Amino acid sequence: MALASARHILVEDEALCEDLKQQIADGADFADLAKEHSQCPSGRDGGALGEFGRGQMVPEFDEVVFTGEVNVVHGPVQTQFGFHLLEVTSRTD
Repeated sequence: MALASARHILVEDEALCEDLKQQIADGADFADLAKEHSQCPSGRDGGALGEFGRGQMVPEFDEVVFTGEVNVVHGPVQTQFGFHLLEVTSRTD
């Protein structure tokens, strides 16, 4: 079974999501931004979600986590919860 570890930042607004992605590209620390901005409880842990398998997250999230490049910030990804920046930190197939 495929497993992945990821971290994310969840915000309500796509524009803020884009701004945070640019800040990360410019050198800001993902975990620090997650602690400051993420509306998910995982924000306290720098956005870390731990390890999970396919189907444990919403479909839009799963698609990015199990097909996107590892160690690259993806997004904004819209789900029913809001807009996410996702970084897959590891994946096994």
